Amino acid sequence: MAVRLLKVSSVATAVLASSGFYLYSKNVDFNDLSIVRFGRAAATTAVISYDYLTTLRDVQYGTEEYWAVKSKVHRRSAERLRDLCCSNRGTFIKVGQHLGALDYLLPEEYTSTLKVLHSRAPQSSMEEIRQVIREDLGKELSDLFIQFEEKPQGAASLAQVHKAVLPDGRTVAVKVQHPKVQHQSSKDIVVMEFLLQVVHWLFPDFAFMWLVEEAKKNMPLELDFLNEGRNAEKIADMLKQFKFLKIPKIHWDLSTKRILTMDYAEGGQVNDREYMRRNGINVNEVREMPLPLQNSKTEHQFLRNTLNSSPTNNTCLSSKQVVSLSKVLNQDFRLDYCRLWQSLIKGDLKGIERYSRRLGAGDLYPLFACVLTARSWKSVNVGISQTPVTQSEDVEIQTNAALYLPQISELLNRIPRQMLLLLKTNDLLRGIETILQTRASSSSFINMSRCCTRAIARHKRSKTKSRTRRLQISLSEHWSLCQIGLYELMVWLRSSTLARWVCYLLNFLPYTN
Repeated sequence: MAVRLLKVSSVATAVLASSGFYLYSKNVDFNDLSIVRFGRAAATTAVISYDYLTTLRDVQYGTEEYWAVKSKVHRRSAERLRDLCCSNRGTFIKVGQHLGALDYLLPEEYTSTLKVLHSRAPQSSMEEIRQVIREDLGKELSDLFIQFEEKPQGAASLAQVHKAVLPDGRTVAVKVQHPKVQHQSSKDIVVMEFLLQVVHWLFPDFAFMWLVEEAKKNMPLELDFLNEGRNAEKIADMLKQFKFLKIPKIHWDLSTKRILTMDYAEGGQVNDREYMRRNGINVNEVREMPLPLQNSKTEHQFLRNTLNSSPTNNTCLSSKQVVSLSKVLNQDFRLDYCRLWQSLIKGDLKGIERYSRRLGAGDLYPLFACVLTARSWKSVNVGISQTPVTQSEDVEIQTNAALYLPQISELLNRIPRQMLLLLKTNDLLRGIETILQTRASSSSFINMSRCCTRAIARHKRSKTKSRTRRLQISLSEHWSLCQIGLYELMVWLRSSTLARWVCYLLNFLPYTN
């Protein structure tokens, strides 16, 4: 038996050595091999699972020690997951970025750790960029552009953008897909699906299959840059009345599924306060730009299925202009979503339950309301328009995300896929407000409230021919908008310098018991 084992091990060693030498001679990157990528992902999953199983086994659930130990496990696991994403790149980084953006849905240890993936995206070499351009456009890079900056303007999980100049002198931005992403993405998604099923088997409360479903649906669309270009043109037409919005013109003759060439726009990130300061841009004006839904014309667009998406990834500033893309929502979903927001504004608990259930939340509708608004259940009960946002409430929400992770997992598996887009968008907007230090102004909440109020009123007017009924609907609409306006004024007064001075002076006034 020992001799047989020796022979088998000798043959295996020879095969592995020869395979390794062959791959090395062919300049194959081991990180591109499916078996290596799968092995790395499987090993990381095993280590994370083992850590949770063993570390928490001997700690009493619900104690302070339990939550402290669990927080450390969360942090270690998030760091391992981050390292896996950086090693496997491509789809793994894309999914990691998505998880990192889910503030108020996932424990803070995960979101804060995974956020760094936005700045650690892979970068393709110039030779790889030339090869993609050669394969897709049929010409050498030098034949298409008189100037092409080798250093990319930015690199993301799926592509990177280079500044270039056309023969006629126009400056363009050329978005080029990383050459290996297309081939690896479908296999990576299969790996993720298998490993998540294994984790769900080990930890029944961990139900994150929605993540794989989203990747399966969206990844092919995100890898098709022609689809992105068509969406850009559609939004450019639908939002052309907004002068601060600029959607770059697409150069179709220089665009393919892996290459998107568009007009170049100078600017900075929408969450870059220093850029705004240097260029004299008012932060309070900018905070209303990523989701421009407060204008009646834009609410019409909301009824026509549009909603802003991924502002931190797809939006930039250029002389108070915003470059943006959008996604599509169906009509029943939009109307139920608008009615839910109206109920949340008024503190109408029956309406909150009814429309949350219609949106798929079921018995988890209280959790759904808190997740959607990033407000506590106490604030939701009173009506979110009646209670200002506070830092302590934000901390409470993030703490509860760790406590109710199993319920949040179940909720995310229940709700329609469209809702995941809205939750992600809401979190990104809140993240921008936090960085710009305008969170207390509740701008995205106020804009969404106005949008939903007008959208519902317009829908009701379209369903009736009675002038009297239309007048009633319009009066009700204006009253609701006035309430929102009063709330906005109250928030502004509370945060204004004048209000702080008045409060300061009142402290010195004499008073009697």
